[in-house]
Amino acid sequence: MCSILGIFGLQPGDDIGTLRRQALGQSQRQRHRGPDWSGVHADDGAILVHERLAIVDPAGGAQPIRSGDGQLVLAVNGEIYNHRELEQALERPYEFQSGSDCEVISALYRQAVESGGDVGAWLGRLNGIFAFALWDRERQRCLVARDPIGVCPLYWGHDADGRLCVASEMKALADTCADVAQFPPGHYYDSERGEVVQYYVRPWREHDVTRGVEVSKQALREAFEAAVHRQLMSDVPYGVLLSGGLDSSLVAAVAARFARKRVEDDDASEAWWPRLHSFAIGLEGSPDLAAAEIAAEALGTVHHGFTYTFEEGLDALPEVIRHIETYDVTTIRASTPMFLLARRIKAMGVKMVLSGEGSDEVFGGYLYFHKAPDAREFHDETIRKLDALHNYDCLRANKSMMAWGVEARVPFLDVDFLDVAMSMDARHKMVGTGPDGRRRIEKAVLREAFEGYLPDSILWRQKEQFSDGVGYGWIDGLRDHAAAQISDRVFAAAASRFPVNPPQTREAYLYRHIFEQFFPGPACAATVPGGKSIACSSSAAIAWDEAFAKAADPSGRAVAGVHEAALT
Repeated sequence: MCSILGIFGLQPGDDIGTLRRQALGQSQRQRHRGPDWSGVHADDGAILVHERLAIVDPAGGAQPIRSGDGQLVLAVNGEIYNHRELEQALERPYEFQSGSDCEVISALYRQAVESGGDVGAWLGRLNGIFAFALWDRERQRCLVARDPIGVCPLYWGHDADGRLCVASEMKALADTCADVAQFPPGHYYDSERGEVVQYYVRPWREHDVTRGVEVSKQALREAFEAAVHRQLMSDVPYGVLLSGGLDSSLVAAVAARFARKRVEDDDASEAWWPRLHSFAIGLEGSPDLAAAEIAAEALGTVHHGFTYTFEEGLDALPEVIRHIETYDVTTIRASTPMFLLARRIKAMGVKMVLSGEGSDEVFGGYLYFHKAPDAREFHDETIRKLDALHNYDCLRANKSMMAWGVEARVPFLDVDFLDVAMSMDARHKMVGTGPDGRRRIEKAVLREAFEGYLPDSILWRQKEQFSDGVGYGWIDGLRDHAAAQISDRVFAAAASRFPVNPPQTREAYLYRHIFEQFFPGPACAATVPGGKSIACSSSAAIAWDEAFAKAADPSGRAVAGVHEAALT
């Protein structure tokens, strides 16, 4: 994964040299995403800058990628897992200039242009995580697009002279574009068309389409195994994040099976890579560290469990907020240990990790889903959660890891797997009372599909949000710290001080104060969603239980009567 920056709409008389230097300066602010190499393209219509983290074709594949005739210039942040299949299916020959998995984007664009079709119609065929900007010099046309779920970040806006600017992170545009905003996931912008178009639309978004649909355990398991296998595409050392929870443990379990097969085939059992290394972090004595040890021993991974102190986490908060570009409470709580873990992983020479984000959104794994009144509400909430992922867990996983040049991949959000898992009638995912009279645990349908892959203590472990699992003292300490820092007088003026999404707690005020130091102004503030939440719910799900409105807190322990260590 990398970073991109583009400036489009240059006019005669523009000082290209000055704009090029400006673009380089802006791109430098996000160079942590791509420490391996920098590339620049500048002409009389556009400037593209790329900061590269080399995962596939590290010796080649430098960007921006230019077509053989020099007319197409492409800068991509991401991976295209099915690039070989797409290359083989091209209707017209294309002269590839590199071994990069991303160059197929240029080939598909050219094929669409030459056929006179919709230049973005092929985007739905990509299986990958991506944000890209493509410049067609001949037609003076740009195409900008973001992956379906928004795993890769992308921001855009206009400078004072009306030029269109795009970048992987907001920090590259915040002082240049007064209208900086997130580019919507699953959409593309074609400058010739002049509007944003949604390309990712799935029938399973509608509950009625899924009613009565059953997905067998075997089909679900095989779809997930295929997703993990696709995302192991790498020419550099990789690992897995292993918190000891269900989701990361399943990713690790499947990846371990493929890693073992590769070791056997290559007779490289003593090599550092492809031996599978796993990573976890927490406060001393955290639930996640203990569970991760059990999972790692069962899976045979080379495990690395790191501890951090509350003070180390507190010291990192300003840098965490600067990197992740949000003031959302849950995201910051969880991003801080992940940020610290990423630094450890980077120091060990690993450049890519698989992670378990997305499972809770797909299968209704958050503890508040226990209160869902019916299958329709359950399903609709999973859609709301998927639509919002780019603001929360995807943002956290991507930016916390990329702060240190480590790419996080998320097999649960593989588009082919989503088509299988989301087509299922939500009644099969719901929590309820089983025939034995016992309450059915969240994500039971997923757990049942992987019987035998993990120790029962891990496979049937209760959902623990990452910010809780690293140690309950982390969240409790943050609340106490904020209470000591933000006085009654200061907090009383929160709404006037921050009119966009006024902070509702002292902890939220503290994070907002830090955020404003790096990202001032209403446009930056508006890139972060607001609204109340219970245990990571959408605001709509607050209506499921009248107690939610009284005890709204993003911690999973806020769900009384469900979490084993519920807050009182």
